[in-house]
Amino acid sequence: MASSPSTFSVSFLLLFFFLPYSSTSGIFREYIGAEFSGVRFSDVPISSGVEFHFILAFAIDYTTSDSPTPTNGRFNIFWDNQNLSPAAIAAIKRAHPNVKVALSLGGDSVGDGDFAYFAPDSVDSWVNNAVESLTSLIRQYHIDGIDVDYEHFRAAPDAFAESIGQLVSRLKGNGVISFASIAPFDDDEVQSHYKALWSKHGAVIDYVNFQFYAYASGTTVAEFLDYFDEQRNNYRGGSVLASFNTEKNPGGLTPQNGFFGACNQLKKQGKLGGIFVWTADASMGNGFRYEQQAQKLLASA
Repeated sequence: MASSPSTFSVSFLLLFFFLPYSSTSGIFREYIGAEFSGVRFSDVPISSGVEFHFILAFAIDYTTSDSPTPTNGRFNIFWDNQNLSPAAIAAIKRAHPNVKVALSLGGDSVGDGDFAYFAPDSVDSWVNNAVESLTSLIRQYHIDGIDVDYEHFRAAPDAFAESIGQLVSRLKGNGVISFASIAPFDDDEVQSHYKALWSKHGAVIDYVNFQFYAYASGTTVAEFLDYFDEQRNNYRGGSVLASFNTEKNPGGLTPQNGFFGACNQLKKQGKLGGIFVWTADASMGNGFRYEQQAQKLLASA
């Protein structure tokens, strides 16, 4: 039986969404500000051949007191906003038209190292508070998008999926942000939450900043390529970015041990959604040499 036009349209859109992603891979992203190292946007080399995203780390829905507590979606500043201020963001955008800025939500810890939990009182109240508080921050700081990096949870996967899915949808629908990303890693609890989000609301997520550096140190090129394919399958249809960590003793596949060779393979296969780095704060010590190498790879034909 022939499909009606509406049925055909829906079927085509669903098929398109779940087809393997093919990317030009020209996205370079870098987290900045979490370690209060004094790094400035202007310190980081920026190639004109890529779309460059700075990701402020972090905004957290906790109080900023000496003993931080959850606020049910009312976000506060936990990044180095003295050096990474609204004026600094406006200036780097004027100097480099290819720069956009995202705001990362959550992160691993808050205060003196206590875990930063996703801890909503309810989906509706958390979403309403988050939309209000983030809209204010985003407009004040000239932000273009958000990144979701919760790593600890006091809510079930379905509640996380609905909360984040509704938050992103409302911010996009209101014209507050133009893109959104998620930052999962290979942990059963983490993956259960992000895969639930992807299953229900993957259509509003633009990038998957998968933390490949959370795998064991000494990861080989072959292992990395297997991990990458596994995560492309978990977040099927998504733009999965490769990643490395410039802190001391990082995990995963490092730039010194074949990371860029592996990315070249992925790029040739049309699998590479881009590259992101944790973190600019740590990269100051090596003169951002690997950031430059990553951008050169992404900008090449």
